[in-house]
Amino acid sequence: MLNIKPIQVRLAALNFLEFAVWGAYLISLGNFLASIGLATKIGWFYAIQGIVSLFMPAVVGIVADRWIQAQKMLSLCHVIAGLFMAAAGVYCLSTEHIEFGPLFSLYTVSVAFFMPTIGLSNSVAFNALNRAGLDTITYFPPIRVFGTVGFICSMLFVNFTQFQGNSYQLITSAVLSFCLAVYALTMPKCPTNAAASASVSDALGLKAFRLFKQKRMAIFFIFSMLLGVSLQITNSYGNAFITSFSGIAEYADTWGAHNANALISLSQMSETLCILLIPFCLKRFGIKGVMLMSMFAWVFRFGFFGLGDTGSGLWLLVVSCIVYGIAFDFFNVSGGLYVDQETTSDIRSSAQGLFMIMTNGIGATVGTLCAQEVVNHFVFSQTSPEAQLEGWTTAWYIFAAYALVVAVLFMLIFKDSKTPTRAEETAVIDDANSGADGMVNI
Repeated sequence: MLNIKPIQVRLAALNFLEFAVWGAYLISLGNFLASIGLATKIGWFYAIQGIVSLFMPAVVGIVADRWIQAQKMLSLCHVIAGLFMAAAGVYCLSTEHIEFGPLFSLYTVSVAFFMPTIGLSNSVAFNALNRAGLDTITYFPPIRVFGTVGFICSMLFVNFTQFQGNSYQLITSAVLSFCLAVYALTMPKCPTNAAASASVSDALGLKAFRLFKQKRMAIFFIFSMLLGVSLQITNSYGNAFITSFSGIAEYADTWGAHNANALISLSQMSETLCILLIPFCLKRFGIKGVMLMSMFAWVFRFGFFGLGDTGSGLWLLVVSCIVYGIAFDFFNVSGGLYVDQETTSDIRSSAQGLFMIMTNGIGATVGTLCAQEVVNHFVFSQTSPEAQLEGWTTAWYIFAAYALVVAVLFMLIFKDSKTPTRAEETAVIDDANSGADGMVNI
């Protein structure tokens, strides 16, 4: 019989709410922006997540370490994020012509204070488990899974209420933020240390830039950035693409065309399951093999989107969502493990910060903005739904070709193929669920 402790239930609820806040808009925002005439600006709304993640989690984390208890800082950040997200939603509801400037400004402030909360919620959970005398490696992973469950539930709520096409998705996110802001204050108190020596430069991972002096690590980080280009493309445009089938007579009445969020939620379900495959694959194929699986999975992720539709080709979209778990998890988890293996303790945290900068910061930001140019040129420049669909197909093939080139180059250039030890296999499970990168694991 399972012996579930009350603190586990409380932390599971914390993780559920944390990622439900994000799931309310992350996948469906592009669809809403397209419906209000801001289709050509979608990339900026997703790129800003990477931009603020270059510095906000580090700055807020230092404040939480030194002056404001983490659970209180988590609450404060969600209050600010919720207020500005609510303001963005109210602005959209109260004006007939929504301008890019005001909406983007309100959204940016909200995101800037939300992104640090992912790391803060982990800190609060680790502190609570330690205070209760519970091993974080054993107890945190199943708690973290509820974050993915929260993300999926929020996506499905927005889908079946049809909020995915209007600004009520922003209001939903704001309400969830306010709920979490209150709930965070009930968490066990976290310690602070005003004399802590951690600097902003260390927290940002700048100290680890000296790793570029090593050829192998330089190649690894460059490819991390190149693969990071793919991270936010389907988050940005997947919903808008699938919803676009509703404008074509042949697909107008299909289930998928009207339930894009529900369909895409299969990607997050796949993530949860693929985490379980990582230890076996690492032992069997090594780090290079696992990372190559991720890279080729991105090829299939984009390629199946290009081939699929919401009619007879719905199965191709489903397969695309299934391979997303491999594409997303295998790279981020194995990459984080490789960094941990190849760095010394004095720069290990900084190196993880650098890994985040290269993937979710520089890579994802550049990738989203480049994807915006491709989609604007091939899709949103067209006037008929049929021409736009042809544009979508071309765009997905371009993204697939890019991912294929990166995979082949990585296979030829990167030489490390070490197989992790049993201890490292255990460590990867904790890393997979910790969300230490601050953005990726949902």
